[in-house]
Amino acid sequence: MSTAHAALPLPLAIARTFLFVPADRPERHARALASGAGGVIVDLEDAVAPDRKAEARAQLRASFSALSAVERQRVLVRINAWGTPWHGSDLAEVSELAAQGLIAGVMLPKAERAADLQQLGVAIGPKGLIVPLIESAAGLEAARELAAAPQVLRLAFGNLDFQADLGLACDADEAELVPVRLALVLASRRAGLAAPIDGVTPDWRDTARLANDAARARRGGFGAKLCIHPDQVAPVHAALGPNPDELAWARRVMDATHAAGGGVVSLDGRMVDAPVVRLAERLLALESQAPP
Repeated sequence: MSTAHAALPLPLAIARTFLFVPADRPERHARALASGAGGVIVDLEDAVAPDRKAEARAQLRASFSALSAVERQRVLVRINAWGTPWHGSDLAEVSELAAQGLIAGVMLPKAERAADLQQLGVAIGPKGLIVPLIESAAGLEAARELAAAPQVLRLAFGNLDFQADLGLACDADEAELVPVRLALVLASRRAGLAAPIDGVTPDWRDTARLANDAARARRGGFGAKLCIHPDQVAPVHAALGPNPDELAWARRVMDATHAAGGGVVSLDGRMVDAPVVRLAERLLALESQAPP
C-alpha cells in the first residue's frame, strides 16, 4: 500500500454506507451526517439542475463551516465530470474547500483517465481524497490505472450510468454486471485499496430489492454501498457487516486456534487451517472497525 493510501482517515476507509445529498439543500447536509452514514456525498452533479449549480456551489462553504472538524472528515463533494460546462468552477470551489479543511475529498463521476485524477489531486492538495466513480466502458478499461492513482480512497461503481453507457437492460439482479463488479474488486485489491463501493438501489422504498442488492455486494467483495435516502443507511450497514452467527463462529475459531497453540484443529467437523483463520480474523476486524 502506498503512503497516501496508508494515511487514509479511518471513517471513510471503513465506511459501509455513503449517502448522497443534494448540494443545493444545505439544510440536509448536517442531517445526512446524523443519519448514521459512514460518509456523506454532497452532490453537485445529478442532484442539481443546471440552472441551480452556481447557487449550489456558492452555498457549500457556509454549510460546511457549520460542521465540526470530525464531521468534515466524512464529507465528499461529487463535482461535475470533466468536459461539462460546470467542471472548471466546481474544481476551483473544491480546491478552496479542501485548502480550508472543510471537506475530506472529492468524488469524480465518469472517471476514465488517471491523468484526470492526478490533476484533481493537485487541485485539492496532497491530503485530499479522491473517489473515482466508474460509470462507462472506458472507466472499466482504466480501472486498474485509476485504482493505482495517488490519493484514491476507494473505487465506486455507477451501476445505472454504466448500463446506459453500454446499452444494457438489466433485471433487478443485474446479473450482466457480475464481471464488471468483480473487475472493480480485483483492481482495488491489486492497488491495496479498501473494498470498493457498490452502486445505488434506485427505489428507496423497495426494501426487498435493497436487501438483495446489499447481500450481493457483500458476496461479491464490496465493502460499501451508495445510498440515496437515509432509510437505506441502517439496513445496508447491517447487511455489509458480519451477522451474530458469523461473529460467534469467528470467535470460536480463534478460541480453538489459540487453545491449539496455532496448529491445525477441527471445529464442528471442519478443519481449521490458515485460510479459515484468516476468514475469522477478517470477520472480527470488520466488526471492530465499524463506525459507531
